[in-house]
Amino acid sequence: MRTKLLMGFVWVAMWVEILGTKGYPLGVGFGQAFCGGNLAEAASAEVRQGESSSAEGIKNTDVFIRVSPRDPRYFEFSDGRPYVPIGLNLAVSPTGVQLGVSNVPELPDYQRWFRRLAENRGNFARIWLSSSTFDVEHQRSGQYDSERAKRIDQLLALARQYGIRLKLCLEYFRHIGDGPQPHFAKRLHHVSQGGPAEKTADFFDTARCREQFKGKLAWYQKRYGDDPIIFGWELWNEINCIAGGDWVAWSEVMLAELHRLFPKNLAMQSVGSFDDAAYRERLYRPLCTLPGNDVLQVHRYLDLGARLEVCRGPVDVLAADAVRELTAFGIQKPILLAESGAVEPRHTGPFKLYQKDTAGIILHDVLFAPFFAGAAGPGHIWHWDVYVDRMNLWWHFGRFASAIEGIDPPAERFQVQQIEHPRLRIYVLAGRKTWLAWCRDKENTWQRELAEGRVPLPVREASIRVKLPAEWIQSAQWRTYDPWTDKWQELKPEGDRLLLPEFTRSLVVRAERR
Repeated sequence: MRTKLLMGFVWVAMWVEILGTKGYPLGVGFGQAFCGGNLAEAASAEVRQGESSSAEGIKNTDVFIRVSPRDPRYFEFSDGRPYVPIGLNLAVSPTGVQLGVSNVPELPDYQRWFRRLAENRGNFARIWLSSSTFDVEHQRSGQYDSERAKRIDQLLALARQYGIRLKLCLEYFRHIGDGPQPHFAKRLHHVSQGGPAEKTADFFDTARCREQFKGKLAWYQKRYGDDPIIFGWELWNEINCIAGGDWVAWSEVMLAELHRLFPKNLAMQSVGSFDDAAYRERLYRPLCTLPGNDVLQVHRYLDLGARLEVCRGPVDVLAADAVRELTAFGIQKPILLAESGAVEPRHTGPFKLYQKDTAGIILHDVLFAPFFAGAAGPGHIWHWDVYVDRMNLWWHFGRFASAIEGIDPPAERFQVQQIEHPRLRIYVLAGRKTWLAWCRDKENTWQRELAEGRVPLPVREASIRVKLPAEWIQSAQWRTYDPWTDKWQELKPEGDRLLLPEFTRSLVVRAERR
């Protein structure tokens, strides 16, 4: 049925299946492009250098992103200003499936997505360079298509226009024909297709294959080296899923090569969703201790088929817990919840209750919980097309940006705390000059609001006690921010007690010493 809908475009069936493994069926983006809607409009738009609708603006796209020397748990621009990556996965373009069989350079989906993200003060996106839209190694193993690379050129130009830093993920395939899930195969690397490997393990373990992959990195470096719009290079999407080979040893070699070729860009690796306790030592400790891995990334979803109970409960809890799991390794590097969202059991499709989440409570929790649990930024959701775009939830990125506006995380050297409360889960970042708390109503969850259809009840007359010196409390300016109404309100402490205004779902409390 899906193939018929796409009228014989051979790339489509493959990509529908690949994206379906993370709950990504055909979505609004593809439907609009196929039917003519936004495709014609967006394709006619020109990339105008020197213009930007993002908060960052074009003036800042000539500086790089680095791990802050002031506090290695956070990022900053190479000129010392703080940088918090506010954005999401925009890994694959549905229209790009169609582009995979043509030489059309336009990227209407990315034009629209970047614009919507920038309008809401977003500044970050993750892209899969191995998708059919951008894959330069699509004809023969070790041969790279400079014509296909023009789409990457266009992507980078769009990113500069809108002030969006890009995390570029180099590969996703899991086998070369000797593994399950045919849609995850890249058979051109097999010797029968002129490639260098007889089995998947060879691609990662043999000197010949490693040298060929280094050649691919060198090709990218020659074309895109020292480009500050690139947040960083990610070697692989969930590399532990490969059907053979020593992914840890391979990653160590290639991370070193990335640093040699792209000394001004970050380098990183990723593994699969942290939904099993065994993955703590099997996957995530090896990932986080990899030499040269600049960013500690974790993937985790709401998944009712997950082995870990935390993955079946409130989204803010599972997101914050993922950050705490990596923090517990004691490695002073930035942590990011790099993929999140909600899926049907065992990643068999997108969460069916997305269609009821018109308010975006899942996206809200994915954004706020990780940062307030000590991550270097908000969480980055996966379902950009069938959830964020379809439900028109882009405004949530702007609300997160407002909540932290003007804060310099490396300068604050935040200490992560929690305040016990009968009605609220209170996540606290206590800094040198700033005290932040995100108060999440325990009674409002995806189960109650989406599955059971209960209207969220207001939280009234809630109060919290803060453990701060009296002088600090008295000298600070206290305010609350409601991310659901976009309203700030002055707050006057009564000793160490804060009487919160009425709110629904969540509230941010912010204090700044004068």
